[in-house]
Amino acid sequence: MAETLKVRKIGNSLGVILPKQTLDALNVGEDDELFIIQTPDGIRLTPYDPAFAETVEDARAFMDSHRNAFKKLAE
Repeated sequence: MAETLKVRKIGNSLGVILPKQTLDALNVGEDDELFIIQTPDGIRLTPYDPAFAETVEDARAFMDSHRNAFKKLAE
């Protein structure tokens, strides 16, 4: 699915307008945030904060490594 977007002047900046179907696919709307991630293949646009995802993975690893302690605390 290749679409062409036109770069436009918005105030003192430049921007693009995303089509509704793209916004629907990203599950975002007005005032939501998008994150731009540079990858070896180009640019990735996502509504998910990669730093937060990394933090969640670290927390899961911590909880897994201390599972017994959490079970004791839950008693």
